[in-house]
Amino acid sequence: QVQLVESGGGLVRPGGSLRLSCAPSGRGFSGYAVGWFRQAPGKEREFVAAVSRGGLSTFYADSVKGRFIISRDNAMNTVYLQMTSLKPEDTAVYFCAAKGVMYFSNDYYYRENEYEYWGQGTQVTVSS
Repeated sequence: QVQLVESGGGLVRPGGSLRLSCAPSGRGFSGYAVGWFRQAPGKEREFVAAVSRGGLSTFYADSVKGRFIISRDNAMNTVYLQMTSLKPEDTAVYFCAAKGVMYFSNDYYYRENEYEYWGQGTQVTVSS
């Protein structure tokens, strides 16, 4: 069982930046592909970004492409989501998710049902 913990959310003005972090509790993270999803009030949870096990492959939703960057530091056991040029429509609870993959996997995943483990989420609010 992998317990994921997100951090870094908060209130930011439009155009501002935030960096979210996702780390597992109690074990390593290097054997997992990781994704970020978000859920705005009254909406379904949606895919944001994904990174492969080794960090070489990434994939983004069109709505965040060019503004968000997903990265990972396996030595630090953490996956990051750097968010820039934030817009009010980015307001949501952001979740990280993990999927165990084979050692040589360079795959990323963007469907919710492909992920095995989920964090509790961190709130991001973009407002002036």
